[in-house]
Amino acid sequence: MQIGLVLSLIEGLLQKQKVVARSSAEAEYRGMAHGVCEMLWLRHLMKDLGFKPKYAMNLYCDNKAAIDIAHNPVQHDRTKHVEVDRHFIKEKLESETINMPHVRTEDQLADILTKAVSGKVFHSSLDKLGMRDIYSPT
Repeated sequence: MQIGLVLSLIEGLLQKQKVVARSSAEAEYRGMAHGVCEMLWLRHLMKDLGFKPKYAMNLYCDNKAAIDIAHNPVQHDRTKHVEVDRHFIKEKLESETINMPHVRTEDQLADILTKAVSGKVFHSSLDKLGMRDIYSPT
């Protein structure tokens, strides 16, 4: 059930890019902004269903440069191309709606859905997601 929900959300997000990123931090930051939008939508949905969120939601990120941009109160020339996303994420951080903990690249579960990873990382991520081999004998 949970995996189906995650996969349906991911399928909804897969679409042709409208903008080309100038750096990996910019690409990560734009992805973070989209992730925050989805998290807010889920938060409102849960609220409508009667589950009041007690804590800030965690948006795990493996890009330290993007996390630093989010926490930096000073606007730089390097970040002017993501200014709207930066203000949006900064507002959610300050209101404690979200947290942005760093996660090691090796522990980033979403990577198996977006890029080529080694067999070891792939199977480790599948185990962490609770996905099993449907063809193995029971």
